[in-house]
Amino acid sequence: MSKTARPKTEEKAADAASPTNVTFMPGAVPPARRKRRSRAWLWLPVIAILAGAGYYGWRAYAPAETTTAVITQAVARGDIENAVTAVGTLEAVKSVDAGAQVSGQLKVLHVAIGDTVTKDQLLAEIDPATIENRIEINRAELANLQAQLVSKRAQLTFKEANIARQRNLVAGSAAAQQALDQAVADLAAAEADVNATEAQIRKQQATLAGDEVDLGYTKIYAPMAGTIVASPVKEGQTLNAAQTAPTIVTIADLSTMTVRAEVSEADVGRLKAGMEAYFTLLGQPGKRFNGKLRQIEPTPTVENNVVLYNALFDVPNSEGELMTSMSAQVFFVQAAARDVLVVPAGAISMTRPEGGGKPTAEVTVVTASGAREARPVETGIRNRVSVEVKSGLAEGDQVVVTAGGGNSSGGDRNSRRGMRMPPMF
Repeated sequence: MSKTARPKTEEKAADAASPTNVTFMPGAVPPARRKRRSRAWLWLPVIAILAGAGYYGWRAYAPAETTTAVITQAVARGDIENAVTAVGTLEAVKSVDAGAQVSGQLKVLHVAIGDTVTKDQLLAEIDPATIENRIEINRAELANLQAQLVSKRAQLTFKEANIARQRNLVAGSAAAQQALDQAVADLAAAEADVNATEAQIRKQQATLAGDEVDLGYTKIYAPMAGTIVASPVKEGQTLNAAQTAPTIVTIADLSTMTVRAEVSEADVGRLKAGMEAYFTLLGQPGKRFNGKLRQIEPTPTVENNVVLYNALFDVPNSEGELMTSMSAQVFFVQAAARDVLVVPAGAISMTRPEGGGKPTAEVTVVTASGAREARPVETGIRNRVSVEVKSGLAEGDQVVVTAGGGNSSGGDRNSRRGMRMPPMF
């Protein structure tokens, strides 16, 4: 029996209608679909990395926003100066150490730190007992020598009389020539003894005079008028003046103070003797103490390879508010002006002509309508903060000081562009 051929469409429909032998369990994934899903998870980290790189590139290389913020300031009158700054310390214009010239125990100290003394005022006393005993011994020795001198002179008188007598005897042939010669020798010896004793007496007198001077040194007097600023010894302390003179007190004249300012070698060439100078104190920052530069010491001090020169100037201290070793912020004024037009240094821009020549200064002014215009100006004294304007501006004009990013995000992007991070890939 032959089979009748059926169309393919009928065969597909029959196959779809006939039941299959495959049973699907809930939650089960066919093998082919499970393989495709596992491959999709491998691409997720790559996609995340590409997204992060794209965001970083957009943040780092996106163009800055065009909005700008303008800071203006009004032109005002004020004082301006160009000065060399330095740090200094205060010291007395004149001071002296009153010390001991003899050894001994400090018996009495008549002054204390801070006392005001006059010249030749008694300051201290050293125990004089040792020196007084030495003086007494020297006086006794001098008296002994003087007694010996009397004896020696008596012997000399006898020898002179004996030689005259021997000459008469020899002349009358009553004595031998040898006796006369012996008398001449004895006379010479007696004269020598007298001379030696006289020399010993002079030496002893000098020793006694020195001891008397030392006795005077046991009382220490003020060599000058001033204030006691130091007293390194105490009553009862034993002083040894054999090698160095120990200091009893230090007297300083505090009516005038000297400022010792340390100026760097880069700035010392800008200083000239006689220029105006002033300083302020840490405790009184608003008060100026004025003076004039007196001296620049030629020999510098070198600290950690930094060369510093000492510049000195004096200031009066009639009220006594300045003390030694105070720290001072010093200013040496090169140029100064009072009641002039002043603008911030950031408002001035300098331009040099293309063909060369003297650079010109100009500022940007904001007009009443809000427009900006550049104006040439003539400048005068300049420092790190302000500039004097001699012409080109009027008091009250608004000048542009700085111009920067309009918001923080733009500024952050700019700063990040200045500090590029290394590439991530």
